Amino acid sequence: MKKIILPIIGVLALTVFFSIFIVKEVNQAIVLQFGDPKRIILKPGLNFKLPFIQNVVFLDKRILNLDAPPEEVIASDQKRLIVDAFARFQIVDPLKFYISVGNERVARSRLSTIINSRIRSVLGTQELQTLLSEDRNKQMALIQEGVNNEAQNFGIKIVDVRIKRADLPQANSDAIYRRMQTEREREAKEFRAKGAEMAVTITSTADKEVTVILAEAQKKSEIMKGEGDGQRNKIFADAFGKDAEFFAFYRAMQAYERALIGGETSLIMSPDSEFFKFFGNVKAQIKN
Repeated sequence: MKKIILPIIGVLALTVFFSIFIVKEVNQAIVLQFGDPKRIILKPGLNFKLPFIQNVVFLDKRILNLDAPPEEVIASDQKRLIVDAFARFQIVDPLKFYISVGNERVARSRLSTIINSRIRSVLGTQELQTLLSEDRNKQMALIQEGVNNEAQNFGIKIVDVRIKRADLPQANSDAIYRRMQTEREREAKEFRAKGAEMAVTITSTADKEVTVILAEAQKKSEIMKGEGDGQRNKIFADAFGKDAEFFAFYRAMQAYERALIGGETSLIMSPDSEFFKFFGNVKAQIKN
């Protein structure tokens, strides 16, 4: 009897084991019978299915990330741009999702194609300057709307689409770098030329001002010198008028100083010359 009961218990245990399945909070499930969907389970908990006849496919109901491969986009001004985008999506209709794409791997591939196609169609109508400005957010909204319209056919909702990076192709980057380098060198030469011109202008102005200042100073010095000479002559004239004999003596002393300075001056004159008049009777002194 025990030999019969034990196998029966084993079969019942296996039947119960293959009849029970648990849906976690992060999942949603589709019960299939020979590949045909029979039930959709959205709430977590313990559930039952027909053993050996039905199987369960679990789908993630969280918001999932998708990194689309980089795509080259040609802007409306014929500028090339490498766009690297990512999206966040959620499976909102598990039955439509299973029927249309089957699994998450296929869904990611289809979404990547749709996103890249939408990026080319939207960004291709814009100029490169627009794509690199703040207006890019408007373009991303259009991309998300278009992708979402197509993703609904797969039971998927697009939560967000963003551009992680937008770079120029390497060849274009090198050409732009060389052009920027040439432009900076041209600006540097222009600045140096303007600086040299300003230096010449400032130097010329300074030299002109120096010349004017020196001329004014020379003029004032000549005026002051003339006034001094006039004052001196006036003093001499006043002194001569008061004491003509002293004035004649003073002028003679100045003449002696200029003529005899240095001690090597030789004068050949008559002893009774007017030049020696303040030396006394030179002729008589020579005879003695």
